[in-house]
Amino acid sequence: MKLTAERPFTNPAAAARKLVEIAAGIEPAQDGRIHIEKINAPFLYILKASGEEFGAGIKFAVERTWLELHESGTYVRLLKSEASD
Repeated sequence: MKLTAERPFTNPAAAARKLVEIAAGIEPAQDGRIHIEKINAPFLYILKASGEEFGAGIKFAVERTWLELHESGTYVRLLKSEASD
């Protein structure tokens, strides 16, 4: 008997790929900026991921240079259209 649901984004790589996928579908504002809440909301509320999974995914995507996170944390820039690493 299984008492908990599977969590598809516990793997930071999977979370990062999904975040890049979400970011790629958003029309950036000036200078290629994508406001963090535009990827945060779908990830947390539609996909039902946790804040820890979001944080780990963002960190992984930044380390792999898929996303650039501004030092303020208010926006990201998509550096690679596909997370192929």
